[in-house]
Amino acid sequence: MSSKLVNGSQPVVISLGGSMLFRQGGEIDDGYIADFAELVGENHSKGLKFAILVGGGKTNSEYARAVRALADNEFLADRVGISVTRLNAQLLIAAMEGIAYPRVLTDFDNAVDALREGLTPVMGGMLEGITTDTDAVLLAERIGAKTLLNLSNVEAVFDSDPKVNPKAKKYSSMSHAQLVELASRSDDRRARTHFVFDLIACKLAARSGIAVHFIHGRKLDEVQKAIDGKGHSGTVVRS
Repeated sequence: MSSKLVNGSQPVVISLGGSMLFRQGGEIDDGYIADFAELVGENHSKGLKFAILVGGGKTNSEYARAVRALADNEFLADRVGISVTRLNAQLLIAAMEGIAYPRVLTDFDNAVDALREGLTPVMGGMLEGITTDTDAVLLAERIGAKTLLNLSNVEAVFDSDPKVNPKAKKYSSMSHAQLVELASRSDDRRARTHFVFDLIACKLAARSGIAVHFIHGRKLDEVQKAIDGKGHSGTVVRS
């Protein structure tokens, strides 16, 4: 593929895993946040448009665990998780002053308005029972994006967990149908327990023909390659 994935008229959605915002010890990784913001800013200055959906990461997992232990209520676990994602989104907005819309958006329609103003909408979770993966695809559908970059601590899509199976097959490219099939094996609708991409998100991406790129979020040079329409070390999913 030689043409760029993004241009002045078609934005790209970035689904940024919450794990990217924290170091191994749990401290906020302000260095990474600054580097990510710089990458978006440099591309924004070239006329490229982005919309960002931020996940909850390990902090979300811990809150979800605590709510389950205290209240045994999945709805409340999701609700607390949404608050975590929006707090993470606010961190990113702070690093993207002048580029990002100045508040965390909670309505997909408002993302369209932010883009029209020349700003980058940043969002967190939207609804209990719905993962931020699904939120990111819904955001892409609403703003007319045909490309979604999924940045997390997973470098690509595998046919099984590479941490458990050292012979797990890595996909450099695959179809939406293949992604849906893999995701369907492990979907139980519980916060932080799904496949690398939520099953509903996979199906929504398929219905709208949205290309999904899975890239390790800390490999920002690989992220830039995806933005430039070049091959990268992750997985590309398309129809």
